[in-house]
Amino acid sequence: MIRTTFIRNSLILFPGLILLLMMSAGLLLYGSLPQYDGKTRLPSLGAPVIVERDTLGSVTITARNRVDITYALGFVHAQERFFEMDLMRRQAAGELAAIFGESALALDMESRKYRMRARARQILERLPEDQRQLLMAYRAGVNAGLNALTVRPYPYLLTRTQPAEWLEEDTVLVIFSMFVTLNESSGKRELGLSVLRAALPDTLFRFLTASGGPWDAPLTGGPLEWPPVPSADDFDLKTKDVPQLANMPVLDESIPGSNNFAVAGALTTFTDGAALVANDMHLTLRVPNLWFRTRLINIPEGKNLTQQPLDITGITLPGVPSIVMGSNRHIAWSFTNSYGDFIDWVRVTLDPDDQSRYLGTPGWQSVLTFRETIHVRNAPDKMITVHETEWGPIVARDHDGVPLAIVWTAFQPGGVNLNLVELEQARTVDEAAAIAQQTGMPAQNFIVGDKRGNILWTIAGRIPLRSDNFDPRLPADWSTPDTGWLGWLNSADYPLIRNPDNGRLWTANTRTVDPDTLRIIGDGGYDLGARSRQIRDNLLMQEQFTADDLFSIQLDYRAVFFTHWYALLIDILKRSEKTGAPEQLEQILQNWDGRAAVDSVAYRIVRSFRHEVIRSILTALTVDVRQHHPAFQLPRLNQAEHAVWRILEERPAHLLPTSYSNWDDFLLHSVDQAIVALQKQSGDITARTWGEDNAAHISHPLSQHLPKWLAQYLDMPTDPLPGDMHMPRIQTPNFGASQRSVVAPGKEEEGYFDMPGGQSGHPLSPYYGSGHADWVSGKPTPFMPGKTEYVLELVP
Repeated sequence: MIRTTFIRNSLILFPGLILLLMMSAGLLLYGSLPQYDGKTRLPSLGAPVIVERDTLGSVTITARNRVDITYALGFVHAQERFFEMDLMRRQAAGELAAIFGESALALDMESRKYRMRARARQILERLPEDQRQLLMAYRAGVNAGLNALTVRPYPYLLTRTQPAEWLEEDTVLVIFSMFVTLNESSGKRELGLSVLRAALPDTLFRFLTASGGPWDAPLTGGPLEWPPVPSADDFDLKTKDVPQLANMPVLDESIPGSNNFAVAGALTTFTDGAALVANDMHLTLRVPNLWFRTRLINIPEGKNLTQQPLDITGITLPGVPSIVMGSNRHIAWSFTNSYGDFIDWVRVTLDPDDQSRYLGTPGWQSVLTFRETIHVRNAPDKMITVHETEWGPIVARDHDGVPLAIVWTAFQPGGVNLNLVELEQARTVDEAAAIAQQTGMPAQNFIVGDKRGNILWTIAGRIPLRSDNFDPRLPADWSTPDTGWLGWLNSADYPLIRNPDNGRLWTANTRTVDPDTLRIIGDGGYDLGARSRQIRDNLLMQEQFTADDLFSIQLDYRAVFFTHWYALLIDILKRSEKTGAPEQLEQILQNWDGRAAVDSVAYRIVRSFRHEVIRSILTALTVDVRQHHPAFQLPRLNQAEHAVWRILEERPAHLLPTSYSNWDDFLLHSVDQAIVALQKQSGDITARTWGEDNAAHISHPLSQHLPKWLAQYLDMPTDPLPGDMHMPRIQTPNFGASQRSVVAPGKEEEGYFDMPGGQSGHPLSPYYGSGHADWVSGKPTPFMPGKTEYVLELVP
């Protein structure tokens, strides 16, 4: 009887308990929402600051001096994005395990070898006083914004951890994290090239790793000549045992990069002749977006009258107190990753009788040793030892086991600073170029236009001045004096193009300069030139431009590059006596319209065919490497298209894998393999659209740790997305344009801006996912903030 009563009472109480728990969770979640309106007192402010938000959550900060702007920006960043800022500093510093436990320990152990927090402190000490003042104001604003929340940000509730206060050095760590994102793959590529160089004949190595070919579309000079096919005397596959399927290299052609392009004022429809600048920065996509839509207005008064008025609109990177990309009514600027060579590896000779010594420039000296402690949530701390040289930390080994020290622009004096803030006051492209070249940031292609109609390209970021007695693409011994980096390149020696005759500039992570200038910038793994060429050709097709015209180029998903692969596929099917290809396949290919459209099956088949051919040929050509290094993964060979196509044009018998009777047989097998892979999925092959494969997977950092039913509320919808690699509209499920913008300085109200993933990091915010649907559909939103929806007053 007692048991029955207990069960009956429990059944009555249980739903109430569940409801109470849900209400408590909701209240906690609600308590971590940012403050959007009202008035907040912040004693550190010098004067009142107004923070406005429009319907997309775009923030406008109006203040009477730049320090107060910085303080308020820190406040807003912390309330909207503190967890994401925290992840970026922890990623660079190797401190993720303090939140995520042992699952993040391997990542921390890899990052901690660079001792980035210690280096950030050293950089902080060398910054000029005005930049230190901004960082102090930003730190104070971030911590004030964090402390003003009723409840700590909700990710810390889910992880049952506490947020740590923001330090000035943390902004340097956020900049370091962008160096990792934009440069790390180039450093790893050099290690892979060293393995290839040691294992392959010289002619084959040069054939696979050249810097460019017929697809090039540089700003100066023409396409490079691709090296000839290696002879049978140098390399003959008939003597090799090539596995057909084992260890096939992954063909991942997505690289952190961007498109930017501009047209001079003489080619725009503006009556006052302002230049037009377009930018779409390609990165791994996430929720919320990496960038934060921001407008900063400085209206000096009183003792601040000596300051220049400021009205700048663009995007900020939460964690850093400056506009990254934007327009200030006088200039508009943009970035793409330059893929120059800004990391080198030094072969370190250790003393055979004393491994604690190495041969440095002045002779034998001691290896510096540091002990690093990694805090691990719910587990004991992990201690690691870091070894450093005069060049940098020892973090890898060469193909023959020799220790390698990394030399990175990020770690050199002057390699990181906040000079980017000075662009806010630049009035001309020339002023902007001088600032950009001395900015401590990952080196970028910098395209800028001004309201007078001028356009200019140069490299933003520091460029190392190298000696000419070593190959910078491969690890080298720097113990000989005057070998290696000899300081920074002088600004006067930077490559620069101002107002080209055709009135157009474009970059897309490809080689931008002629071979002589290329020696200054280096080759860190340029992308294939197909995307850059398509942008260039689009620009050359018109004589006058509006913002709409440039926005259309950004959305161009015509598969121009894949046309020759489509022709090859059709040709091989027609010429074969018995293709085995189903009639259905031929009908599908007849519907080819030359676009990476979401409903296109033909595009997906052509793409799969190309991937199968390239992967098979690269597997065959690198078989010797895998015999000595079974776990070897190919470095990024973005120009390999040139090598593979040259082979398909010449069809040399000595490079045909031994399991095939002729090249037609090889190509037909590649068709079969591509189709088999598509048919493994359920349903008819006509259901294998490109949109099915290229559906969005844009996730919140925490969603992978949550049940699917809950994660779906944090992630963006799985929309099918048009576009692909090697076309202006780059798109994969989780990689693509992190923003799109088109703007003319002085005409910002006529510009456009889109970004995925939303403005706010809080799922209850009206700005969570804001603007994402427009980004998916390609509907442009205004560059400038719209009608004010909320007003927050910050007062001293």
